Amino acid sequence: MRTGEKSQRVWDLPTRLFHWTLVALIALQFATAEFGLLSMEWHYRFGWATLALIVFRIAWGFAGSQTSRFADFVRGPAAVMRYAKAMFSTNPQVHIGHNPLGGWSVLAMLACVLVQAVSGLFTSDGIDEDGPFVDAVSGATVKLATKLHHLGETALIALIALHVAAVLLHWLVKHDNLIVPMITGRKRIDSPPSLRFVSGWLALVLFAAVVAVVALLSRAGG
Repeated sequence: MRTGEKSQRVWDLPTRLFHWTLVALIALQFATAEFGLLSMEWHYRFGWATLALIVFRIAWGFAGSQTSRFADFVRGPAAVMRYAKAMFSTNPQVHIGHNPLGGWSVLAMLACVLVQAVSGLFTSDGIDEDGPFVDAVSGATVKLATKLHHLGETALIALIALHVAAVLLHWLVKHDNLIVPMITGRKRIDSPPSLRFVSGWLALVLFAAVVAVVALLSRAGG
């Protein structure tokens, strides 16, 4: 620990639970689809859970704690370029939560997983596995959704690889461990700022509402 550093709460519990639950769900869906770990019925269940999780995170991006809000970390191209240039300088920018480049990677990841979850509802392998809403749309839509789902898997793997590489880069080169704060919620910072945190009860109510809606959709899909 460097002199002057203090322990600062950075990430709220809902954001941390979202992060690690999403990691587990993506791993389980990949295992069920590619390695037959469980039946495809479980793949669909994990998909519904993922959809609920992503919708919750999008809502939390507007109603959640300061570091979890999109307004706190989504910046324009100029800010991203300044951050990228500063990364290789002797005076790199320091950000408490997501940096401008990381903020866009969060949006890309959320968008990619959302497309995967939604497209999976309309996919078909043409043999014996159909998504829950295949019968509700045209054959052309099913074909498009299936293509998107397969392409999305490749894109998601690439995004995950970039994410892991960025975390390792911060750890090995910048000596900034991003993993521990996403577990504990706390980080050691010079002159820690005052951050705004929202009650976990709001997250619980919001998540319950999202789960209820997604559960109704799943029932409609049989």
